[in-house]
Amino acid sequence: MVSVLQNVAIDCADAYELARFWSGVTGHPLHPDDGPGVAETQVMLPDGPFLYFNQVPEPKSSKNRLHLCLRPETSREEEVERLLDLGATLVADRRKADGSGWAVLADPEGNEFCVLRSESDRAAAPS
Repeated sequence: MVSVLQNVAIDCADAYELARFWSGVTGHPLHPDDGPGVAETQVMLPDGPFLYFNQVPEPKSSKNRLHLCLRPETSREEEVERLLDLGATLVADRRKADGSGWAVLADPEGNEFCVLRSESDRAAAPS
């Protein structure tokens, strides 16, 4: 017997607004029954667990112990710029001159996540 991962739960102050941000990040829709003011919503990812947003009264208090890592379809640099335009902030720049590394961003509520190199970035890197 095993357990199946149903969702990744993210506590937040505004479930709908944070889910809208992540819907923009992933390009996938919110649950069709959800709208402004809901205390729980989810981004409907087609090939894996849902991103589940749960409104809680307490604010985020420290660094995430668990975070999401994103591998973009476009270049890492283009994706970082797109996510900054969506409302993310740059927390730490771990990109290196040789093209390796990653960027640490935070969503509008301060939850950290990483943007890795895309497959095309990795293929273009010298061996």
